[in-house]
Amino acid sequence: MKKLKVFALCAVIAGLVMSCQKDEGASETPQEEVAAQPTKAQLIKLSNMGINTDDVKIEKIPMVDGSFEKHLVSGDITIPVADLEKFADLETLENGDKQFRTTNIVAPQYRNIRILGYTGGSFALTPKMQTALSWAVFNYNVLPNTLNFTLTYGTNTAAADIVVYKVNGNAGGSAGFPYNNGRPYKWVRINSGTDALSTNVNEHVIGHEIGHCIGFRHQDWYNRQSCGQNVNEGDAGVGAIWVFGTPFLSTEDSIMLACFGANEDGELTDSDKNALNILY
Repeated sequence: MKKLKVFALCAVIAGLVMSCQKDEGASETPQEEVAAQPTKAQLIKLSNMGINTDDVKIEKIPMVDGSFEKHLVSGDITIPVADLEKFADLETLENGDKQFRTTNIVAPQYRNIRILGYTGGSFALTPKMQTALSWAVFNYNVLPNTLNFTLTYGTNTAAADIVVYKVNGNAGGSAGFPYNNGRPYKWVRINSGTDALSTNVNEHVIGHEIGHCIGFRHQDWYNRQSCGQNVNEGDAGVGAIWVFGTPFLSTEDSIMLACFGANEDGELTDSDKNALNILY
């Protein structure tokens, strides 16, 4: 594989590597305000969605209008507490726990996706992040499938299907899965520390989080080998859904691997392209 082995922390230290997940020790004060511990019912629902429940927190996530929303947070996946029941459970698999997507894919009527690169106040994307966002969107748009992304920059979040904005924190980002009758997940948060890395790495992180928004899980969800770990993120006993026709080995290079390195090129791999074209 071309990528470095990476670990679960996002610290930007020369010679080390980064995770796509939010750093649990990041200094982002609003997100570290734990509103409450998740209830048993909430954990059961997350488990049924195929989300790891080993270290779930309820955090106040900053929104671009200055408000905060309570989210259930597991790594780089965030689920709004108020909308939890709108997310579908995973379907049972007959042939093991192969993975690439959730049942929550973008419905046909919502596949013309308006992406907003946010430019207002302290949540504004840096110039490097804006360039990386344009590259990531281009990577998705050149594929011959039914997804079509329209990118604008500004502050009109109401008119957007996905909003990409910057929050405080070490390198990485967070997003969620499609919900609400098949709409893409709306909020992509890119940690400010990502700006210290190359434009290509920013492109990788943004492209990865957009992948979650349209329904893709981590390629190596069952062992997180890209993070130098052997940890199963959780399949809720029902597995996750393999996109037939794509490789399912955790060592396969993919923009959707759980962790990333300092030398990412930001491009979709052949398996990523195949999965997108098969699914959409």
